[in-house]
Amino acid sequence: MKIVTVVGARPQFIKAAAVSRAIRGDAAGRVQEVLVHTGQHYDSNMSAVFFEELGIPAPAHHLEISGGGHGAMTGRMLQALEAVLADEKPDWVLVYGDTNSTLAAALAAVKMHIPLAHVEAGLRSFNMRMPEEVNRIVADRVSTLLFCPTQVAVENLRNEGMTHGVHLVGDVMFDVSLYYRDLARRSSDAVQRFGLEEGGYVLTTCHRAENTDDPVRLASILGALGELAEELPVVLPVHPRTRNIIRERGMADVLGKVRVVDPLSFMDMVRLEQSARVVVTDSGGVQKEAFFYQVPCVTMRDETEWTETVDLGWNQLVGADRGRIVAAVRGARPPAGPEARPYGDGAASQAILQKLLG
Repeated sequence: MKIVTVVGARPQFIKAAAVSRAIRGDAAGRVQEVLVHTGQHYDSNMSAVFFEELGIPAPAHHLEISGGGHGAMTGRMLQALEAVLADEKPDWVLVYGDTNSTLAAALAAVKMHIPLAHVEAGLRSFNMRMPEEVNRIVADRVSTLLFCPTQVAVENLRNEGMTHGVHLVGDVMFDVSLYYRDLARRSSDAVQRFGLEEGGYVLTTCHRAENTDDPVRLASILGALGELAEELPVVLPVHPRTRNIIRERGMADVLGKVRVVDPLSFMDMVRLEQSARVVVTDSGGVQKEAFFYQVPCVTMRDETEWTETVDLGWNQLVGADRGRIVAAVRGARPPAGPEARPYGDGAASQAILQKLLG
């Protein structure tokens, strides 16, 4: 069996690492995986270093497509992927998450009548202004196999009339967290390198267009981080696009004492997530990673796909309101009660492999 796996962004590299490891570990060698990197994240800190640290095989095809608007980027990816699929003639196309790379690969596969498998199917924010929401809905609709990380995702698909090919497998990100958490503690010196103390700092990320492209929301977020940085260290790894927006709008001074750093390697990010007092983010993946490492999270969005993290008390939704962000961070504490595992048992990758094999 031949599978073409299409990735293009940091979260997808991480998820693909787990499933690719399961494929390579299949003693019978029943699957040949052909990895395609669209190039959506092209900076070395956002791309190459993840392949190295995660042990992902080098892509067989690197499309080097990045930049431009959603339509232009997706269209260029679709054209290039059609050529790759025509050449490779796979039995399956495998996609992850909700990026433009996911959408382009899904459209290419279905138009060429190649079965599509979607990892992280069924997630919904119910906010159609999010490009990611559109991407994931389209990918789900044209998929043959829908691999859901949670029961909530299964129910979302059922409510939309999709039940055939739907499988609750657990979250591959949980697989990743179990595999790399101890390794990151041994291999990364990020806490010491940035002069931090265990449990004594805030780790934050901000990259979603709803925040970075709205001057009012962005100013409020940066102001909150600057205020918090007066009380304890705040580390902000900055996406290249976000850095450019902050500079162009003259907002850098609002950050005050925030420690702005370049995008982190995977191991450094995992190390800092585990040891933070609080994680502040607008990323879907980072919300979950904080939950996996039992670190309170404050999410700078008005909704989340990962409702379990909120329901269990590990995550607070605060939007982009400066006062709410600051108050939530100051009051963040681990919730009382027994540990819950809504994202499976850490064997999602193996479950996905078995379903693909039929």
